[in-house]
Amino acid sequence: MSAGLISLFLVVLALAMMPMGLKWLQRRLGGNMAGLPSVSKVVSVIAVGPQQRVVTVEAGPEHDRVWLVLGVTAQTVNCLHTSSAPARQADGPQKGAFADLMTKPEVLP
Repeated sequence: MSAGLISLFLVVLALAMMPMGLKWLQRRLGGNMAGLPSVSKVVSVIAVGPQQRVVTVEAGPEHDRVWLVLGVTAQTVNCLHTSSAPARQADGPQKGAFADLMTKPEVLP
């Protein structure tokens, strides 16, 4: 009878430790358990409420990237807008129109 209880206890212990082991393994492998290159990345996150966010995600294969603007709440994720991703510049960081305005001084008459 006690051998059966010990076996049952060990099985329950192994099942209880499985989520922690998987989490450790995922952290160790960098969140990419398949060994494939990551195909999505978070571009920006804006909080609009206590549990509401607007998240911009870049996703898709390297030659056909898209940006998804997602409305994220505690219960749902809704796609608000989809557009093609801007082309990357190989020679340095990407600059947008706002960055250009900030770097060019304006001469006042």
